[in-house]
Amino acid sequence: MDMSNTHNNTLWFFKHKGFDDKNIHEIFKKCKRLEGVRKENLSENWDYLKKIGIHERKLPSIVTKCPRIMTLDLNEKLIPMVQCLTTLSTKQHEVASAITKFPHILTHSVEEKLCPLLGFFESLGVSGTQLGKLLLHNPRIISYSIDSKLSGVVDFLAGIGLTKEGLIGKIFVKNPSIMGYNVEKRLRPTTEFLLSLGVTKPDLQHVAINFPEVLCRDVDKVLKPNFEYLKTRGFDSQQIATIVARYPPILIKSVKNSLEPRIRFLVEVMGRRIEEAASYPEFFQHGLKKRVERREKILKQKNISCSLSEMLDCNNKKFVSRFDLVEKFV
Repeated sequence: MDMSNTHNNTLWFFKHKGFDDKNIHEIFKKCKRLEGVRKENLSENWDYLKKIGIHERKLPSIVTKCPRIMTLDLNEKLIPMVQCLTTLSTKQHEVASAITKFPHILTHSVEEKLCPLLGFFESLGVSGTQLGKLLLHNPRIISYSIDSKLSGVVDFLAGIGLTKEGLIGKIFVKNPSIMGYNVEKRLRPTTEFLLSLGVTKPDLQHVAINFPEVLCRDVDKVLKPNFEYLKTRGFDSQQIATIVARYPPILIKSVKNSLEPRIRFLVEVMGRRIEEAASYPEFFQHGLKKRVERREKILKQKNISCSLSEMLDCNNKKFVSRFDLVEKFV
């Protein structure tokens, strides 16, 4: 084989597909093996990716991210992986979408990586349908090591008491991003911080099951600043622990865009004390304009007094019935 001629044909192929000189230099730098790939093989892989539903306009970006996919054997690597991923999909576009998000998924082995990974999740109680959703919506997961990464997260969650069958699998399905975080650098510090606030271990389990995203946030950049802000507004440590236990996302809400406007409205417009929010932490969960402000205006017009929970902890129909209102007011 004339390597020089092959290299020139490869260059011509990528230029013909719309790559500029800078991008061509970048992909050859990332993947030296491209230099020895025949133009016919490049065309086969390119056409196959189009055939499975990837728009041609997206292919240059995909190849730039992972040029190695153009060097893979079509019949031995690409087709088997795509066929396996297709068995996990419930919608036609899901496999193409997963490849677009993380083209490196095609470089992994079905036998050595994908099958063991699926077996790992099945052992955690993740169902077949959930497996497809988990992997195709978060294809980067295939790059995680079972032994050094995923098992560590499982052991950590089991260590805080989540040993009931299927619980950890449900957490992974609910928030797959938790698998991408380092236990010692992120997950353990967040749990230790929550415990330091006075949150109990059962409360911590509630956080992990229902709001795993809280465990994924940085203590110094997010959790502590929110905690300090609540203290400046007059909540004591015990009240904050109670609020966090009942509505953990309060520690990751934007102070400027979420917490501050709600507390200001509570105190300055509604004329209520912050202790009421401490007794009903779900106050921070309700939409400010669509629910809190609207219902406050209606009750004020009717000169009706009630607690925050009576005002907010019901749908519109029950709200109308509870305060004997006319439907059009809500």
